[in-house]
Amino acid sequence: MGCTFIGRICLQIAYRFWGSHETASKPGSFDAGRVDAFTCPTDKPQAFLWDTDTPTLALRATPTGRKTYVFESRLNGATIRINIGTLADWPIEKARTKAQGLKRLVDDGTDPRELERDRLAAKAADKAAATAQAVTVGDVWPRYLEEGKPKRKDTFKPRYLADLKAMAAPGGEKKKRGEGVTRPGPLYPLLALALPQVNEDTLKSWFDREAKAGKHQAARALMMFRGFMRWCSARPEYRALIDRDAGRAAAIVEALPQVTKRADCLEAAQLPGWFAGADKLGNRTIATYLKALLITGSRREEMAGLRWADVDFRWNRLTLADKVDATRVIPLTPYLAQQLATLPRVMLKDGTPNPYVFASNAKGGRLTEPRASHAKVLLDAGITTLTIHGLRRSFSLLGEAAGAPAGAIAQVMGHKPSATAEGYRPRSVDALRPYLAQIEAHILEQAGIVFDAKAAPGALRVVNG
Repeated sequence: MGCTFIGRICLQIAYRFWGSHETASKPGSFDAGRVDAFTCPTDKPQAFLWDTDTPTLALRATPTGRKTYVFESRLNGATIRINIGTLADWPIEKARTKAQGLKRLVDDGTDPRELERDRLAAKAADKAAATAQAVTVGDVWPRYLEEGKPKRKDTFKPRYLADLKAMAAPGGEKKKRGEGVTRPGPLYPLLALALPQVNEDTLKSWFDREAKAGKHQAARALMMFRGFMRWCSARPEYRALIDRDAGRAAAIVEALPQVTKRADCLEAAQLPGWFAGADKLGNRTIATYLKALLITGSRREEMAGLRWADVDFRWNRLTLADKVDATRVIPLTPYLAQQLATLPRVMLKDGTPNPYVFASNAKGGRLTEPRASHAKVLLDAGITTLTIHGLRRSFSLLGEAAGAPAGAIAQVMGHKPSATAEGYRPRSVDALRPYLAQIEAHILEQAGIVFDAKAAPGALRVVNG
């Protein structure tokens, strides 16, 4: 009885407070007839019908005809009002039960609005977590290709980036050579996995399948994917989703093929045959490219990317893109200078000169794949095995045989500076010049080539034996 009396007093106070802005109807117990018949005067923004059975429950009506149950009470000296729901969606008893529950919270000093905000925040957090859990490798891979980079470098090298793309390619494209279509890259099956699914078991299962097609290719793909996992673990948005060490699990590492360090190189006795085979290629651009790799010890991509703007015939210098530093400058030796000077200058389709020294009709305008040509050289020379990188190794060994200091050889090759037997110290281009000329002369002598630096370009002859 007391609660009903107090409720009525509160309704009267509310009626006087709202004045001309709100209309409060006389309190009474809600029933279907009362709530259906209740309307808001057209000259008022809203009107309230209060329930005497639950004094904190009211039905609010607007001139548009919308009717909504609301809860109203006081907490810490302030009035709070909370929408419960529309008349169409909430039966009277259900609305009363909801208002009574809200009243109990208020009586305990709890603000129901804060509870609702916390509930919505938790729901949003759960949704965000679920969304994050659904992020796949394929979703993140394009960003890795764009933003990823090796240590102490700004970006991936073009060739490595191309390899990353090829490893994750979906396949199905017409082969450039032969019939049929390309098969998916080894990493392609991993793109469908959500990041949290990349674990020891899934990687082991994937590696075992790919290893059936080729263990070494699968191992290389795994090394590349480890780089992707390291990159993800360094990003706050992916760190909690990826197991960085999954690719290093014992079950996977034990299945990796044994890595044997290659030691292939040209022996002095093989040099005449190798040079003769290069000259028989019928393509001076490729032949000169292979010779340049041997004479300078450069990496294949460094030399393939050489532009005419990087060749200084006046001061006899070459500027090469470097794996360790951005670029490195090395001397241009006499024989190599003559070989480069006599190369054909290729024009592009738009009539402009091709900027690359080792020009090609391939995409990109430069030499990209010399292995087939080098295989012909080896076949002609009777050499069973020699990789393109073996030419770089040959330069180092032939340089030692020529008597050049280890530090000078390392600097020309673009090795990372390190302590050597002679004590590494960088040399100027002019200081390197006599050593590289000494190495070139030694190589030509062993190859049986008599070179006259003063002769007209191309005036070379081969002396057998």
